[in-house]
Amino acid sequence: MSNAVSALQGATYEGYVTVTEMGLRGMITLRGDLSSAKLKKPVKSVTGVDAPSVNSVAVKADNAVAWMSPDELLILCPHEGAEQTVEKLSNALKGQHFLAANVSDARAVFQLQGKACREVIAKLAPVDMSPNAFPAGHFRRTRLAQTPAAFWMPDTQTVELICFRSVAGYVFDLLSRAAMPGAEVDSGLL
Repeated sequence: MSNAVSALQGATYEGYVTVTEMGLRGMITLRGDLSSAKLKKPVKSVTGVDAPSVNSVAVKADNAVAWMSPDELLILCPHEGAEQTVEKLSNALKGQHFLAANVSDARAVFQLQGKACREVIAKLAPVDMSPNAFPAGHFRRTRLAQTPAAFWMPDTQTVELICFRSVAGYVFDLLSRAAMPGAEVDSGLL
């Protein structure tokens, strides 16, 4: 059996915002009736996190649950526990219409750190990143330039971003160029 490695093995770029590929992260797509207590209860039991409301993410320690669509959640957990989490969810949801799939190795995770992290995302995604429109805990599934991505802000100076592993190099380059010293937005022009 081969050892799992992250897409960019922790690549980091130090610009006016720091961009870091965060390494391996467990990710599970869970599809089903999100309004059902029969689905919400196992999610809470297995992750320790309540199912989030629309366009939000709920986080507790190393686990998070993000709202992806009206019938889909993304569960984040330690990479080494992803298969066990899928198994626990599958056992708890037997007899219901659902899909639980480990998508960990198909994704890459980045972190943007710095007071201008909102600006870097705003350059690349069609999202209003102002604090009132995108507060901490808000979750957005969108595009980053020409690539599907999802992101949230755990705090006011951090963005966590997920993309497909196959485009991790491209996304890292996009984020790095947008965070390059000298590429700051002149607030006097806004």
